[in-house]
Amino acid sequence: MPETHVQRRDALRAHLRDSEVDAMLVTDLLNIRYLTGFTGSNAALLLHAADSAEAERNTVFCTDGRYQTQASEQVPELEHVIDRASAQRLAERVESSVGSYRRVGFESQHVTVDGRDALEHAAPSTELVRTPGRVERERLVKDEGEIEALRTACAAADRALAELIEHGGLRPGRTELEVARELESRMLDNGATGPSFETIVATGANSAVPHHRPTSTRLTAGDFVKMDFGALVDGYHSDMTRTVVLGEPASWQREVYDLVATAQAAGREAIRAGADVRDVDSAARDVITEAGYGERFLHGLGHGVGLEIHEAPALSQRGEGTIGAGMAVTAEPGVYLPGWGGVRIEDTLVARADTPELLTLTTKELVVA
Repeated sequence: MPETHVQRRDALRAHLRDSEVDAMLVTDLLNIRYLTGFTGSNAALLLHAADSAEAERNTVFCTDGRYQTQASEQVPELEHVIDRASAQRLAERVESSVGSYRRVGFESQHVTVDGRDALEHAAPSTELVRTPGRVERERLVKDEGEIEALRTACAAADRALAELIEHGGLRPGRTELEVARELESRMLDNGATGPSFETIVATGANSAVPHHRPTSTRLTAGDFVKMDFGALVDGYHSDMTRTVVLGEPASWQREVYDLVATAQAAGREAIRAGADVRDVDSAARDVITEAGYGERFLHGLGHGVGLEIHEAPALSQRGEGTIGAGMAVTAEPGVYLPGWGGVRIEDTLVARADTPELLTLTTKELVVA
């Protein structure tokens, strides 16, 4: 994948030049992974912004001795510096190259106040320029390699849930914790390197809590069981929620489930290139509001997914911007009735010019377990 990483660095360079920045010090590990492929726990990247072959030759990667071999394998095309204090060491490199770097960007959303002081101390002759979210904006639109990783992650989660249901994993008497652990184990068995986040399993009244953490509460006949989970593959996260009912559903359960399913379908259909993120949220929210449950839809419709489980764009009434083709997002409306239970249905999708590509393929019909 080195060619892809070079292309990503070149794209970032163009934006830095537009901002009249000579280089950028990248310190967020996920952004470093995006730009280089490096997966260790300590690194920094000094990315030269020149529009020439000199830019790659002058771009420097730094990590510590624990990762020297790994860096040689994952980032063979860049010059390496080995130092535990990676960011400060590269700032010193800037200072020693007086004249080459007048203005250097840094990730102000990730660097602490003390961290900035250390950078200024290491490079006193250089103007440090805030460049918050610059790499994250590059990450918004996924390339086909990233989408394939997301596809694989979603498939692992789909298979895990299918196996859980097929083998009777959702039955009265089991605890939320037992179900969560089995889901995570089955995702690993199906190719995941880990769960995307702490798996949510919420039964009965607990399902009315949007982000309930699994407990020793036992599943009971007649309960809604809400499961929000995802698989991690090659650093990319899937995200899916399904709500099932244990035994024959009551009329109120069918009503709420059908409402959320209708809203979720409306939200999915609104995800297309050029759509305002607030309009996408409204497409689902209006369905729930018109049915009288607007106050019980307690969060935004969805969010971006990729190297992070929650990343831009935010599909909500407070979100900003438009959907772009290739953005990976979730659609996850919910209705939560305290003391009774709740329903959320969530998919991971990739926006296209017209109809979005659905990556989570588990049925959205009400499953009676």
